[in-house]
Amino acid sequence: MASVSYGPEAIVLVLAAAGATGLGFTLPVTAAIVVLLAVLIASYRQVIAAFPNGGGAYAVARERLGDRTSLVAAASLIVDYVLNVAVSIAAGVAALTSAFPQLLPYTVWLCLGILAGITVLNLYGIRESARAFMAPTVVFVLGIFAVIIGGLLRSEPASVATGSAVVIDAHTVGALLLLKAFSSGCAALTGVEAIANAVPSFSRPEVRSAQRAEVALGVLLGVMLLGLATLIQKFEVHPIEGTTVLSQLTQAALGHGIGYYVVQFATVILLALAANTSYGGLPTLTKILADDNCLPHRFAVSSPHAVYRYGVLALGVCATVLIVASEGNMNALVPLFAIGVFVGFTIAQFGMVRHWLAVRSTGWRWRIALNGFGATLTFVAAVVTTAMKFTEGAWLIVLVLPLLVLGMERIRKTYSRIDGCRGVGCVPAAPRASDTAIVVPVSEVSELSREALSAALSLGRDVTAVHVCLPGENLRVFTKEWETWHPDVRLLLLEDGDTTVAGPVARYVRDNFTGRRKVVVIAEVEPPAGWNHLLPSHRSDELERVLRKLPDTVVCHLRIPTT
Repeated sequence: MASVSYGPEAIVLVLAAAGATGLGFTLPVTAAIVVLLAVLIASYRQVIAAFPNGGGAYAVARERLGDRTSLVAAASLIVDYVLNVAVSIAAGVAALTSAFPQLLPYTVWLCLGILAGITVLNLYGIRESARAFMAPTVVFVLGIFAVIIGGLLRSEPASVATGSAVVIDAHTVGALLLLKAFSSGCAALTGVEAIANAVPSFSRPEVRSAQRAEVALGVLLGVMLLGLATLIQKFEVHPIEGTTVLSQLTQAALGHGIGYYVVQFATVILLALAANTSYGGLPTLTKILADDNCLPHRFAVSSPHAVYRYGVLALGVCATVLIVASEGNMNALVPLFAIGVFVGFTIAQFGMVRHWLAVRSTGWRWRIALNGFGATLTFVAAVVTTAMKFTEGAWLIVLVLPLLVLGMERIRKTYSRIDGCRGVGCVPAAPRASDTAIVVPVSEVSELSREALSAALSLGRDVTAVHVCLPGENLRVFTKEWETWHPDVRLLLLEDGDTTVAGPVARYVRDNFTGRRKVVVIAEVEPPAGWNHLLPSHRSDELERVLRKLPDTVVCHLRIPTT
């Protein structure tokens, strides 16, 4: 529902190119969008019933349209989740700067600050609950209806927003302009699929509850869009730099008093919550894709706070790039939003056609007709949106979607090769011991070296201590200390030091133990907790990182606690 804060504005920005005559088509264009909304709501009620475990377009495509199509659906969802964060935060900040114009120069920093706060909260597993959504949602909906009713009852605006008009290239009203306005306004339909993605989250009976929520969402969204479009025409609202269309309508209907600020603040909060929903959706989606070998498995690893942190961080980084690139301008991001959404819509509807053809349950013919009609509409809308917005940034989505699909397919093939090397699915031979060479890097004669050699000797008898001769080091002193200690372990001095330890040790292990298993024991004193971790040189970490790249090599990192 938060999309009503930027959907109508996207229409106005296009139609304003034809002046007052163009703005007169705001209501017909919005009505066409609401018709499409009604078809989508009816279609997604079928998706909810047929796929009660959730997953939306991805689940439908995976079962009915094949792996590649399911990856296209997944890629469109990923793009939508990222754009939802960027658009919602930019729209929220636009509402804030409309109420307080003095904050306008800090738009990007405000966006990044809100994004950083949401990301950090989600990294620590602090999630919103349904009750947390209730209050701002109710205030927002009541505020929008107050604006609509108040505006309809007024013969003249209570207050007129001031500011310089946005300069737009002049056009005459034609089919292309109306199609462009329609495609822009379709950004208001984002979120219709969200309920189908999360059916198990609803109270029992889940399917019935989700279907009712879908209808309620459609009715509220449709009424708000039509009501705001009516006010746009009535008050002849046009784009003003630094002021959103919703801000102008609120000011015209309620004046510039407390009612105005309540609506603006409710809009900011609801848009922040709308952005936060992506942090629940994308990490879960990337976890599912990682389990399906379509993304690196680290995306399926949960932190101690039960958070898929790699998904959260990836979302935060991508949204940051979009916000910085667009300079926090929501109108630069909105054109990108609808394309991925309509790709998902189309895949879901075509998948449902295949579903009804396969199951042929009661009423399957009219269900096919409904989903087929919906698929046709959303496919046409996707083509129109892409064509109309291609030069305004839609080319980026056209490029990113196939790249994501190709990337996920390549990752899946790589995991298949890895599984082949692991010998998954066969009974392996009995394990047996092998001839093992044990190497211990030592930097000095100390208690730490004793611990390292003791651990090595407990693993086997073929132990070699290696010492890298760094430039400027007094080897005579080290050799004398070693001979005095006499640990009964062979010592090898590596004199090809290049100011690093990792390189010489790795070359020695690689070149001198061909055909044997190698075990390298690295000892390090564990510093106290906190900032003290910055104190060690971390040469042991560098050594471990290089050695792990060698085949048939086991690295044992021995940490000695401080007393």
